[in-house]
Amino acid sequence: MNSWNHTNKPDFILMGLTDSKEIQLVLSVLFLLIYLVTVLGNIGMMLVIRLDAQLHTPMYFFLTHLSFLDLSYSTVITPKTLENLMTSNKSISFMGCFTQLYFFVLFGGAECFLLSSMAYDRYVAICNPLHYPLVMSIRRCQALLTCSYMMGAIDSSVNMLCLSRLNFCSSHVINHFFCDTPAILALSCTDTYVIEMIIIIVSGSTLMVSLLTISMSYTSILSAIMKISSTSGKRKAFSTCASHLVAVTIFYSTMIFTYLKPKKSYSLGKDQVASVFYTIVIPMLNPLIYSLRNKEVKSAVSRVIKKREDHRQLR
Repeated sequence: MNSWNHTNKPDFILMGLTDSKEIQLVLSVLFLLIYLVTVLGNIGMMLVIRLDAQLHTPMYFFLTHLSFLDLSYSTVITPKTLENLMTSNKSISFMGCFTQLYFFVLFGGAECFLLSSMAYDRYVAICNPLHYPLVMSIRRCQALLTCSYMMGAIDSSVNMLCLSRLNFCSSHVINHFFCDTPAILALSCTDTYVIEMIIIIVSGSTLMVSLLTISMSYTSILSAIMKISSTSGKRKAFSTCASHLVAVTIFYSTMIFTYLKPKKSYSLGKDQVASVFYTIVIPMLNPLIYSLRNKEVKSAVSRVIKKREDHRQLR
């Protein structure tokens, strides 16, 4: 069998989502609109938080970086997907493929731990409000953020190290619309059992540790909320973490469905639907979830717009 490995640096072919020209046109328009909303929504969220002094708190510090990560890993995937849908060129270089995968795993892993940090922030705010400024100091927030990016980088580096050991045979067609770990493992002609187990353990640990932190935080939060006597107090306490809980549920459900299973369970149709959701749709949804359900963000947007109007009138 004619085999080649990573030293030959061949081009891969991304099969994409469909062969139908009509569906490709519809998807390209839809994904372009979603990506534009993603860019505008996440950049808008970062600008509003930066420009409004009342949002300079730990929760919005983390939300700024959540918007950055959503924008980043969507940008790693969506432009290339749009190119493949709009043109007949579906190839991607070996280095381009693994660069795309590296940064996607890095940003995705960092987001897992950032969501954990946000859950811890909500836990301290609701369960220990008197000590909140002391516990969630600037130094503590920066340390949690640094840890999130470091864990994402470790996860991504282990992933790349494992995949660099793969050999690929005559086929170089990736049955996916981007370079994702399960699709590349399915393409390899060598025994990938050990590599799969290492990736599942590392990626699974990332998901499980962050999920455990979130679960413990929200268990304590719900316990504290139930002890509040007034209905309005319970509603106010729950509203402070409702947006984050929705974002966590959507993000982790698709991640677990896609990655915590062996190569033999890889399904082109089901996995692609889940992948579209967390790579293209979720980065658009997060700023909408946090803005539409958050009175502070709405008020901040109003204040920023009013300041700009007042500035124009003074000129």
